Amino acid sequence: MTHTSAYQALTHTFARLHRFSHLGAIAGWDQAAMMPSKGNDARAAALAELGVLTHGIITAPQLKEQLDAAEQENLDELQRANLREMRREWAQANLLPAELVEAKTLAGARCEHAWRSQRPANDWKGFLENLREVVKLSREEGRLLAEASGGGRYDALMDKYEPGMKSAEIERIFTEVKSWLPGLIERARAKQASETVIEPVGPFAVAQQRALGVEAMKLLRFDFDGGRLDVSSHPFCGGVPEDVRITTRYRDDDFVQSLMGIVHETGHARYEQNLPKDWLEQPLGRARSMGIHESQSLSFEMQLGRSPAFLQLIAPLIRSHFGEQPAFALENLQRLYSRVQPGYIRVDADELCYPAHVILRFEIERALMDGEIEAEDIPALWDEKMMAYLGVDTRGNYTNGCMQDIHWTDGGFGYFPSYTLGAMYAAQYFASLRRAEPELDAQVAAGNLEPIFNWLNTHIWSQGSRWSTDELVRRATGETLNPAHFKAHLERRYLGV
Repeated sequence: MTHTSAYQALTHTFARLHRFSHLGAIAGWDQAAMMPSKGNDARAAALAELGVLTHGIITAPQLKEQLDAAEQENLDELQRANLREMRREWAQANLLPAELVEAKTLAGARCEHAWRSQRPANDWKGFLENLREVVKLSREEGRLLAEASGGGRYDALMDKYEPGMKSAEIERIFTEVKSWLPGLIERARAKQASETVIEPVGPFAVAQQRALGVEAMKLLRFDFDGGRLDVSSHPFCGGVPEDVRITTRYRDDDFVQSLMGIVHETGHARYEQNLPKDWLEQPLGRARSMGIHESQSLSFEMQLGRSPAFLQLIAPLIRSHFGEQPAFALENLQRLYSRVQPGYIRVDADELCYPAHVILRFEIERALMDGEIEAEDIPALWDEKMMAYLGVDTRGNYTNGCMQDIHWTDGGFGYFPSYTLGAMYAAQYFASLRRAEPELDAQVAAGNLEPIFNWLNTHIWSQGSRWSTDELVRRATGETLNPAHFKAHLERRYLGV
């Protein structure tokens, strides 16, 4: 055995796992975007089989010996960071039996597939039958993970998406946000009440919307040789760094939704396309956390995409695809893209109302996973919190209420906090970026987006999982997460202070 053979053996194993995950990711994208409905049972079985296969590889007895032996080897700093991430993945996988991995995959595929028709039919009763099984299996997963960590089930599940983050810290941050967000929404709406906003007049042909989206992706430097744009019932970014698949959805009476959805998902895609190439088959080459991933999409959509400077840049593109009309005047577009209006749908929410959507989901899913409520309690809690936080009545409206998201269908409990964490990280990045580039807005309006891309590539994209989340953000901005930047950004954009 050579001096570095244990570590080399591990890199070979994790490269195999990456290649299997590649197949799973593309099959999952196809399941959501292209697969005919009758293929779901077979696809679910195939993905479950793949999950069991990869689980068997990462839980093989020799991996523990190799991990322990590699710790004693002469590794450099990057290799040690990779080894740390290997051990984390190995430890989590070894807490879960293969039977649970398989059952959860099958239950999630069944629930998500049925949701596609149950949601438009407002069929909560039918959805609940499948959701109960997903909740049961997710709780069992949380229990097994929590036994090792000593925490609660929800904390253990959230750790899959936000390593090291605790729900107590999320609650502290969100409680602070709830103390000032309603007042800020009210003041912003009062300020906008005297403004005249002209609604764009459709219909907007899907082909034209897609063409505009592709132009925006090119402007944002999406690599079309390493990815593509498609349609799905819920927008997402999938695939793998070498082949990134993003999706959106279209309405012929509203092009704003699809365009901002594309800008959002392109942020995710640029992160994936620029992860460190030499480490793509290793844990070090992966995105740091889902909060950091969402910070990329929200850097693109909120910090950049809805900024007056970017709207000035894309206004001519909008007019070139949809023709001249008063709604496309620059000042009106800026009002249109910054209008504050509480509504039903999270993915369509304005920047101010969005955190309220995330907070209510966090509160519900934490209570659900920790056994304080059952799945059948979700609608009443949803209705209560939507009315309390946004003044929106969702009673009986499951389609636009508690059935609107895809995350719970496959057991993605613990993910939702990542969205608002991402918005906070993005605000912090741009505060730092603006200090380094005082003329950033003028450069964006002139079509020069390179300062943004260069900053993100240097501080976030190229770093992969080299650092912990706190250390990554500290190195990028000079401090760990500071939600004050988020509040300051919102006050500046919506109140002009």
